[in-house]
Amino acid sequence: MIASIVLFAVTYVLLATEKLDKTAAALLGGCIAVMTGLVPHHEALAAIDLNVVFLLMGMMIVVNILAGTGLFEWLAVTVARKAKADGLRILLLFVGATAVLSAFLDNVTTVILVAPITILVCEILELKAAPFLVLEAIASNIGGTATLIGDPPNVLIASATGLTFNQFIVNLTPVVLVMLALLLPAVALALPHLAVVKPENKARLLRARPERTILQPVALKRGLIVFGFIMAGFFASHALHIEPGLIALVGALVMAVATGTNLHHALEKVEWTAIFFFVGLFMLIGAMEHNGVFEALGHYILALTKGNFTATVLVILWFAAIASSIVDNIPLVIAMIPLIRIIAPEFGAQMGLTDAAAIRAQVEEPLYWSLALGACLGGNGTIIGASANVVVSQIAQRNRHPFTFMEWVRYGLPIMLGTVAISTVYLYLRYLR
Repeated sequence: MIASIVLFAVTYVLLATEKLDKTAAALLGGCIAVMTGLVPHHEALAAIDLNVVFLLMGMMIVVNILAGTGLFEWLAVTVARKAKADGLRILLLFVGATAVLSAFLDNVTTVILVAPITILVCEILELKAAPFLVLEAIASNIGGTATLIGDPPNVLIASATGLTFNQFIVNLTPVVLVMLALLLPAVALALPHLAVVKPENKARLLRARPERTILQPVALKRGLIVFGFIMAGFFASHALHIEPGLIALVGALVMAVATGTNLHHALEKVEWTAIFFFVGLFMLIGAMEHNGVFEALGHYILALTKGNFTATVLVILWFAAIASSIVDNIPLVIAMIPLIRIIAPEFGAQMGLTDAAAIRAQVEEPLYWSLALGACLGGNGTIIGASANVVVSQIAQRNRHPFTFMEWVRYGLPIMLGTVAISTVYLYLRYLR
């Protein structure tokens, strides 16, 4: 167990200090875990979440096909004109729209769609794109917390527990709306300097003609039709028992055929560094899971709270948040779900509950909502805390708008701590008081 923690810690330091390329550090750490016997080869490969990999590949191909038609240039100019080329208004519009979209799409898909538009607007207005992209990824993680399909931890919890789409909306959406209502004014007050537009850039944009940016109208129409089917597939994926990653990959191939796109050219535009970063990270997390790190941490939480239900709910919230800012939240959630199942009857007995339905409603569900909030929101703490963060980082780097690990922490960590604090108050007032 200690060896897997040390290996992860060394890799994490390399990522945080950027002494080594992020992808090289993650892949090297994953390979060392296998070569030193910390995790069997077949388990390391099994730990690679192909749903995430396929989703990234598919949506990157889709975005690149649509980008070739001029769609993103049209959206960028149209949005900026609607906002009267006001930089702060554009920033708030993008952040708010990203949060809303992430509640209905998964957050990775959302940032893959929004990031190219953001970069184009920022280049037109000569604004620094990196803060826009960081805040959008943060908003995607907050917005994705609101629904069953918005963030992978919620999907895992729903799949394991049978909690419904409506239950996620009723229990998580209210607190997410409060967070967004506070986030947007906070950004406007704290970061207005990010969005100062020179008068000449504003005037040039307002003279632009959006319709002239569409280069391939026929391909655009066909691509949007396929894109509509992909979005419908995402919404129906849970009912169809088909993973979103497979829907995205098949949809991308169909779109390439329908629009006459050269598939080899489209594949060249895939952010392969992001793909392999996730491969290495999944292998590292698999090594920690194989050595019982997450299970041991879970038992430590129970020992720490000494059977106090209120303390247990809040410790799970903060533990999941802090851990998710350091490691990927998917294996963390997988490890925590069985622990909640084990401890729920014990708390039910302490409360004098004998009916299974009452134990589920009064004990299990508050614990699951605590886990969901902590795992989803905690990912905002660092650049590797959530899949959306890594994807945005790679897109930014490829488009020459890079940001560092510490630049992310400057924005993400305060917001993470603030939203988890709001969650603490919400959980106490709604379920624990």
